[in-house]
Amino acid sequence: MSMNLQALPADTNSSKTRIKDIFKKMGALIGLVVLCTTLTFLSPHFLTMDNIMNIARQSSINSLIALGMLLSILTAGIDLSVGSILALSIVLMGIVVVKMGMSPIIGIAVCLGVGLLLGLINGLTLTKMSLPHPFISTLGTMNVARGLALIVTAASPISNFPPSIQFLGAAFVGPVPVSFLLVLFVYGLFHVFLNYTTVGRYIYAVGGNPEATRLSGISIDKVLIIVYTISGFMAALAGLLLVGRVNAAYPLAGLGYEFDAIAATIIGGASFLGGEGTVWGTLIGALIMAVLRNGLNLLSVSSEMQTVAIGIVIILAVYIDVLRHKAAKKAK
Repeated sequence: MSMNLQALPADTNSSKTRIKDIFKKMGALIGLVVLCTTLTFLSPHFLTMDNIMNIARQSSINSLIALGMLLSILTAGIDLSVGSILALSIVLMGIVVVKMGMSPIIGIAVCLGVGLLLGLINGLTLTKMSLPHPFISTLGTMNVARGLALIVTAASPISNFPPSIQFLGAAFVGPVPVSFLLVLFVYGLFHVFLNYTTVGRYIYAVGGNPEATRLSGISIDKVLIIVYTISGFMAALAGLLLVGRVNAAYPLAGLGYEFDAIAATIIGGASFLGGEGTVWGTLIGALIMAVLRNGLNLLSVSSEMQTVAIGIVIILAVYIDVLRHKAAKKAK
């Protein structure tokens, strides 16, 4: 009898721990289900095939940018330049393809190449110039890229892209947008990259315990350069989807996209302190952002109030991250 009484508190604690683990791993997914259920009751148009596919399409751009942001946040960093990199990449593609009449293949290469180059510059300025935080290096790139995008276009949009460039952002396979299929494919690649490659494990290690990583002989500089180069590439790839969707490249494109990407990453379970976060959690975070925007549109909420709502969501997501770490410290 006494043995049973002694075992009871341990079982209770074990159950609480299991519930906390489940909530930690599935919290974002539970949030997405609750949000969708609520919107289904609030709007008769929400749970229709057309609207669901519309959400999938709308989430694609943020999903790709958020993947790059996930890598930087895993290293306890941040990339503020993704929106501006997107803009400069697509307007240069527009100049090459629409203004100069070159092949769409060259245009796509220019777009992705510019993203890679600017991401590489972010990584090099952060590591080789020993800047104190990626906030500084990417803030600088954000302004430089946005300024160049405005200069080379004289602040005017470029439109009438050929169908081959519009394909990724505009085409469908049955009812499913090609852009969302691309997102699932890229997320699968990143899942393998982060979980089954040496560089992927190094990225987690750099954010989780940089001192131990350095003492292990791992070059943190090389890891950071790879991370920010990939982030720049993902911003340019997202730009291709945007051009396909609107058939235009404009210099103010991507304005504020960095905040949506940060929100998606944190909502998906990544930590600003680094070393925590998953690819699929980030996708769920991006879907939550898209569902929230879609739902607010269906409920005829003004764009100003939508901005307020998104801001509150970001604050809550970061606050939950802080509470989670406080609880983890107490548990130790």
